Amino acid sequence: MQRKLIRSIVRYSISTASAAVIVAVYFLRLHVNETTVALTFLIGILLVAANWGLRHSIYLSILSAAAFNFFFLPPVLTFTVGDGRNWVALFAFLVTGIVASQLAERARREAKISRRRQREAERLYEFSQQMLVTGNVIDLLNVLPQMIAVTFNLTGAAVYLREKDRIYRSSPDYMDVTASELRDAAFTRDHRYDEARAVTLVPILLGTRPIGAVGITGNRTSPEALDAVCGLAAIAIERAGAVETLTRVQASRESERLRNALLDSVAHELRTPLTSITAAVTTLRSEPSLDAEQSGEMLQVIEEEAARLDRLVGQAMEMAELDANDIKLDLRMHSMREAVDLALEAVQGPLKNHPLELRLPDTLPPVQMDLERIAKVLQHLLENAAKYSAEGSPIFVSAEVSRGQLVTSVADRGAGVDDLEKMMIFDKFYRGQGQRYRVQGTGMGLAIAKAIVEAHGGSIDVTSQPSQGSVFSFYLPLNLSGR
Repeated sequence: MQRKLIRSIVRYSISTASAAVIVAVYFLRLHVNETTVALTFLIGILLVAANWGLRHSIYLSILSAAAFNFFFLPPVLTFTVGDGRNWVALFAFLVTGIVASQLAERARREAKISRRRQREAERLYEFSQQMLVTGNVIDLLNVLPQMIAVTFNLTGAAVYLREKDRIYRSSPDYMDVTASELRDAAFTRDHRYDEARAVTLVPILLGTRPIGAVGITGNRTSPEALDAVCGLAAIAIERAGAVETLTRVQASRESERLRNALLDSVAHELRTPLTSITAAVTTLRSEPSLDAEQSGEMLQVIEEEAARLDRLVGQAMEMAELDANDIKLDLRMHSMREAVDLALEAVQGPLKNHPLELRLPDTLPPVQMDLERIAKVLQHLLENAAKYSAEGSPIFVSAEVSRGQLVTSVADRGAGVDDLEKMMIFDKFYRGQGQRYRVQGTGMGLAIAKAIVEAHGGSIDVTSQPSQGSVFSFYLPLNLSGR
């Protein structure tokens, strides 16, 4: 505000100085007729109007009329006008200056609008090109606010979708537009502008149906450009929804196609320990002369394979409980270290060829959990990391507090998961496309882990890059009330 005031004062001062220069040149040095002086004043008025606007040009028009009267209309050096014709000339000069100022101001304003529309058209073209060249349509929604903010040189932008009730922001720290404002804007058809905060809210319309809203902060963009942005955003949202639906349909078909193979895999997982047990029992019966060490080895095989069989049956029963939503939790306050230690006891075998690094600060608060169930979640994640990582590659277990939640992560350096598989990796019986024939398994582990975490009021997700590894993280609320 202060800078604007200083700029205005400087422009008024320059306008005054320009009138003074004209007077000094024509009154003191060059003695010309009144018409030449009037035309020179008009040129100055037009230049000021074209560059600085109507207010400054009107000020210069009045100042020039006064100077013209005082210095050039007889009697000079007085504001008295001796001849009636000079009154007409003075009035005509003042009217001409004001009219010329208005015309120049209009031309300046129209040129400014034209330049702004040209810039907006260029930015809209750039925005549409960015949307078209984005390879992953599903991830487009995550980067859409940032694309809007960067393209239109804004402080920030946010996009809200009614169907998902989800807000995407250009950056995590951009909170100028609240969630309630975006939700309200999504149910209207009008633009809203808060001049104090420089915030604009615009509904996203698909045809005539509102499907969301866009909120921006920064330079005010024309309503036409914002409507065009929202139209492009609506197309992007529709494309993302179509691709997601198509992906799920394809995944469903793929799941159906793989069901027999998965059932074969489960049957194989069950048959393998049974075969080993049968072979060991047959050996013990047919070879009575075995010494104590050999007999002990056969009994150890029976014991290990029976435990493996018990674990597989347990997974199947646990999956049945999850399907029936019949999960009973024994919720008590425990530290995450207790759950990790309990899980490590159960997975010593799979982890024996992988260095394990624990990053569990002593300052972590306890959380309300079913200790055995959360240990089971960690067990599945650790077994998964060991299965899908090269022998000798490290596995990391870490935990931290973030936004009122205890976040526990298991990271590996395996083959990774691509973006489409992330949508299905927690589904029952789903196994990675590139690994399903190399690694044995039933595809139940991650589905069980997800159901247990959600029963605790938490969530689970995966972050991954192909050939770089994966990080599976689950979130437990620290303020979870008793169930």
